[in-house]
Amino acid sequence: MRGFFRWVLRVLVLIVVFMASALTAVRFAIHGRQTAVPRIIGMTPHDAEAALATKGLVYDQTDRFYSAEIPAGQVVSQVPLPGEQVRRGWRVRVAESMGPQRVTIPDLTGDSERSAEINIKRRGLEMGTMAVASIPDASPDQIVAQSPPANALNVSAPRVSVLVAASEERKSYVMPDLRGRTEDDAVNEIVRAGLKVGSISSQPPPSADQNTPETLPYGTRIVSKTVPGAGQRVWEGQAINLEVTR
Repeated sequence: MRGFFRWVLRVLVLIVVFMASALTAVRFAIHGRQTAVPRIIGMTPHDAEAALATKGLVYDQTDRFYSAEIPAGQVVSQVPLPGEQVRRGWRVRVAESMGPQRVTIPDLTGDSERSAEINIKRRGLEMGTMAVASIPDASPDQIVAQSPPANALNVSAPRVSVLVAASEERKSYVMPDLRGRTEDDAVNEIVRAGLKVGSISSQPPPSADQNTPETLPYGTRIVSKTVPGAGQRVWEGQAINLEVTR
């Protein structure tokens, strides 16, 4: 009987040693796949992409901002921040500097949506979020407010968001969640709902650690974001901007 207990004790010791060794191996494997994010602020996109590639990371430009300190064409911000530990294959989201603000923000109040969009693009700006609301005593389908305001200085991003007075006859809907849908499906859904397709911007493909549908044909573009977002109130004829992943 005493021999049996000794045998059981030895087995338990071996199990503990095995589990400790396995845990140590897992920790080494995890740390082996991790890397520190390098500082790429101030670099050109080419140099920044090369610096990230040496760490097994992916360069992902997502935006542009004005900057009085960082010259145009260089990286002005990054996420994750320098020094953070991430898995190899992680996408580092980068914003590119446009240099100091030189364009004048136009006064869009009183314009129609179409007129404002033409005015903005002519100045090299982008249309931001367009919200529609019922506003007493306001002329229907005209812009009643904007952000940033006309002639604003020290603007961070080259886009202007507007508030449009809704027509009483226009129907309103709840914006559906189109994320994860293919671009074609999302466009068809938008048109069927009586809305308009606005701008469609594309982003680099997701990294290997993110879940992507494996049954879709190569080259299929998937919606990752909509403006306005899901659940917000939208109006008949309102433009919906899409962000898709290649």
